[in-house]
Amino acid sequence: MGGLVGFLEKNVMPIAGRIAEQRHLQAIRDGLVLAMPLLIIGSIFLVVAALPIPGYPEFMADVFGEEWQTKLLYPVNATFDIMALIVSFGVAYRLAEKYKVDPVSAGAISVSAFLLATPYTLSFTPDGTKDAIDVGGVIPVQFMGSQGLFVAMLLGLVATEIYRYIIQKNIVIKMPEGVPPAVARSFVALIPGLVVILVVWAIRLLIELTSFESIHNVVSTMLSKPLGLLGGSLIGALIAVLLVHLLWSSGLHGATIVGGVMGPIWLSLMDENRKVFQADPSADLPNVITTQFFDLWVYIGGSGATLALVVVMILRARSTQVKSLGRLAIGPGIFNINEPITFGMPIVLNPLLIIPFVLIPLVLTVTTYVAMSTGLVAKPSGVAVPWTTPPLISGYLATGGKISGIVLQAINFVIAIVLYYPFLRIWDKQKLKEEQGMEQSSNQAAV
Repeated sequence: MGGLVGFLEKNVMPIAGRIAEQRHLQAIRDGLVLAMPLLIIGSIFLVVAALPIPGYPEFMADVFGEEWQTKLLYPVNATFDIMALIVSFGVAYRLAEKYKVDPVSAGAISVSAFLLATPYTLSFTPDGTKDAIDVGGVIPVQFMGSQGLFVAMLLGLVATEIYRYIIQKNIVIKMPEGVPPAVARSFVALIPGLVVILVVWAIRLLIELTSFESIHNVVSTMLSKPLGLLGGSLIGALIAVLLVHLLWSSGLHGATIVGGVMGPIWLSLMDENRKVFQADPSADLPNVITTQFFDLWVYIGGSGATLALVVVMILRARSTQVKSLGRLAIGPGIFNINEPITFGMPIVLNPLLIIPFVLIPLVLTVTTYVAMSTGLVAKPSGVAVPWTTPPLISGYLATGGKISGIVLQAINFVIAIVLYYPFLRIWDKQKLKEEQGMEQSSNQAAV
């Protein structure tokens, strides 16, 4: 066991630390977070539009008319379908912050570059001829949502790198003193913005000469599809879960580090399910692996499924220290916040508790994947349930109101309890022995 700790300290922590500090991955992670409030808001309307209550559609139709569901889905489209736009701005904004250059200008330039790289669809009149007035066409909605997510992130990074390089080289237009700061900043961004637009424009023209036709097709063929296949598979999920918990075991926030790489993939898979569910709540959904797969069924109580450990601590521990920590950690654990138990137990660099902490999420990944892929349990519907939603409630909401989502969470929770229990007993005995030794020492000192 000591060898495991030594291995983690020597080989895992240095590499993971460098990854965690990598500014581009941090920008991607924080840029995705910027879109989450909108996705949660849209999910609320999606849940209301598809509540699995007998007679509910008929009641709503009688009160609000036959088109009630279509109108209720307007906010869903207005939030999910601009995901790539928001992320394009957010990634550039966060990366520019790290370079200490104007983040607002960087975000605006990134959005412009993303739109420039996106092929517009020409408008047509009812008789099928091109509309001679609207020659600019319309922006295709599919590229503004999850389908354009990878291009948005890449261009956000590239545009900001070009922008900050020119700014740091001081190749800018400087306004005289007395000009309002907002106006001065806009002129500072003029040359970098022009260079970004010219570069992206040239890339688009070159790609249009190939069979790919657009940068979206290039990224989809070479990046998003292969990553989607890996990220959406059981093997990919197991690798991600293993890395998350090895990093946590070393004291690093594994979910944040791995999520910076895999988050866009799982978010795209989630949105694919959302589109199918929105069109037909009874349809078979395409993906098992999504963001909610991990947050709600594997990480029950946080990474390591530690809510089960907390419950065992409260019910079975004899050590005062362990039982007291369990009582303190139960509140945050219900909302999937597990730092009190991870660092307070501690689990980090604890050779005994690292074993179940890593093993249990791997087991839960397999049970959840098998249950959902075989149809025993409903797949995540694409509803962006916040990760802090308590278990059982989250399982019901994330599956579009299916009881099977609750049942699987309960089964996974029991599995985690059973696997944590023998390790907790060993740890509890150690702590109890320490407490009894300290008590005896105190009594002897008093005598």
